[in-house]
Amino acid sequence: MYLEIRNLKKWFKDKLILNIENLKIYSGDKIGVVGVNGAGKSTFLNIISEKIKPEEGILKVSTSYSYITQLNEEYSDGEEKLSGGEKTKLKIENSFKKKANMLIADEPTANLDINAVVKLEKQLINFNGAIILVSHDRKLLDRVCNKIIEIENGKVTEYKGNFTEFYKQKSLEMKRKEIEYISYLKEKKRLEESIQNIENKTKSINRAPKRMGNSEARLHKMGGQKEKASLDRRRKSIETRIKHLNVKEKPIKLEKSKIDFVYSKKIYSKIIIKGNNINKRFGKKIILENADFNILNGSKVALLGSNGSGKTTLIKMIINSQTDIVVSENARIGYFSQELDLLSKDKTILNNIMESSVYDENFVRLTLARLLFKKEDVYKKVSELSGGERVKASFAKIILSESNMLILDEPTNYLDIYSMNALEEVLKDYTGTILFVSHDRKFVEKIADSIIVIKNNKLEQFNGVYSEYIKKKNDKKEDISNRDKKIILENKLAEIVGRISAPSKKDNVEELDKEYNSILEKIKKL
Repeated sequence: MYLEIRNLKKWFKDKLILNIENLKIYSGDKIGVVGVNGAGKSTFLNIISEKIKPEEGILKVSTSYSYITQLNEEYSDGEEKLSGGEKTKLKIENSFKKKANMLIADEPTANLDINAVVKLEKQLINFNGAIILVSHDRKLLDRVCNKIIEIENGKVTEYKGNFTEFYKQKSLEMKRKEIEYISYLKEKKRLEESIQNIENKTKSINRAPKRMGNSEARLHKMGGQKEKASLDRRRKSIETRIKHLNVKEKPIKLEKSKIDFVYSKKIYSKIIIKGNNINKRFGKKIILENADFNILNGSKVALLGSNGSGKTTLIKMIINSQTDIVVSENARIGYFSQELDLLSKDKTILNNIMESSVYDENFVRLTLARLLFKKEDVYKKVSELSGGERVKASFAKIILSESNMLILDEPTNYLDIYSMNALEEVLKDYTGTILFVSHDRKFVEKIADSIIVIKNNKLEQFNGVYSEYIKKKNDKKEDISNRDKKIILENKLAEIVGRISAPSKKDNVEELDKEYNSILEKIKKL
């Protein structure tokens, strides 16, 4: 056993952030930690890495560990000049170099491009010790993890399996809670109706018929006292049963109604953006050279490429209407940048969005609810929002404006898994054109119907979803590998033919003939 926690509590002012009764981590456990933004995931990692101390409870760490943090570390002068992605790669490399038995990682895919994420994934899969991983990358959690820990309202719940299996279990839990809540309401209503019936009967006992005289009415009331006492006992018994009912909280049910977007300007062109012979360089560094691309009206395009390849540069060239890029006249582009500079900090979420919205307040609030903003959240000032909340509010402002095309540069940064799911659902409903950059493979797979890749200063286009693109890329690699194998086998075959034609004393012609046929079969299979 590498780690044990018993009766641990961590407070932030008067709020209980973590309340962990019992948790054990063993060699071979590869644990994904999930929860909404602010649930306490980073706090949990900081406690088990002994960076901060809990107010109560026992923590026993009985093995070596390394920690890939989200926070900036101290770098040497040369390292300080590295990009965000290069710094993250350095942190990962240094962590694996420690050869520790337990690896703790807090959002290790931050700032990485897809190729770097895939490399990290392989390293985590091949890691022999225990892993405790906070990540919003669902594909990474699926490929690496054999357990999921969810932090919800301070409590830690453990689930066996990867993220997809956890999500299925969580969905079943929600359905069970809904059934239990409905059953609770029905039983409570039935008991309350029984009390109402008893009260009606009690009133009828007290009320004497009009035809009776005073003396008869007194006798009638006295005769009903026994029955009234019995009814009172029954009423008290039912009231006690109501008090002792196992109260079930109403499960949070997210608004799932489809959003019907309207656009002030319709685009009739088949091609909404066209780039011909695009050239871009920074000093001596060439970014794009004689590059071409098309974005079709209504398409959802993922723009991929390694860090520094020019994804954000190309987006800014489109936004700024560079001469070699033609944008449809009726296109109204809503641009989401990584700077998150769209919102006025001193105004509320609702005020910010209503300023530019072409929809009424009811529709705006419905969309915000789908992005997991609760009823009162819409009155929060932007200055009070977390990074994830700012992302969602900025996205809502864009999508609810008059824009008929979205350009999104890393919209999933800072989002927790639940917010990412919500964002995906809204984007699926969006009927305009989308061009987006993301390093999250599952997000790309769910949203994009075509791909543009920046490679060798060119723009390669692929019509199809991400998984089809990866398959085609792997097939090409396999074709190259098979071609190389075929050349080697053909050279070997030529050598054997020569030896059969003019065998030396050492050569066994029969064995050479068998080898010849064997190689021939291998070539046919390729």
